[in-house]
Amino acid sequence: MPSAVEPHDAEEIRADQRIIRRINPKQHVVWDKNKDCSRVSSKAFKPSSGPKGGMSVDIEAQIIEDGHNPQKYVTTPVFTGSVAFCAGEARALGLWVGYDPLPDNPYHGEVWNSDRDRPNRFRRGQERGLHNAATWYVRLEGIEIR
Repeated sequence: MPSAVEPHDAEEIRADQRIIRRINPKQHVVWDKNKDCSRVSSKAFKPSSGPKGGMSVDIEAQIIEDGHNPQKYVTTPVFTGSVAFCAGEARALGLWVGYDPLPDNPYHGEVWNSDRDRPNRFRRGQERGLHNAATWYVRLEGIEIR
């Protein structure tokens, strides 16, 4: 479903707050023959292709504020793992972090490119920066992040 929200940077999401990216092993895990291991793919750090599409995330602070266990909340039969990074790390890469609540997920957000002409396109350095900043939130056993 394409985002109806205009790309924005929500000031209320503080730089130190964690942003969660859900990981679907079928889509986001690849075999790295050079490292001889399975790892999270760079695809996990790309936005969707719609004109206002960003990279789907969950806002940890909101989940906690409503009394939910965030590790359980972001884990589903499809998304069995997740990684996290701080909003400030994304912003340092020239990205915006904002809210995009969905009917079935009020804690949903997006990460967009701050370039208003290309909010749904990350530069390779931005993707790599998110990948390098990411740490396990809900670990996938036997899978490396990088």
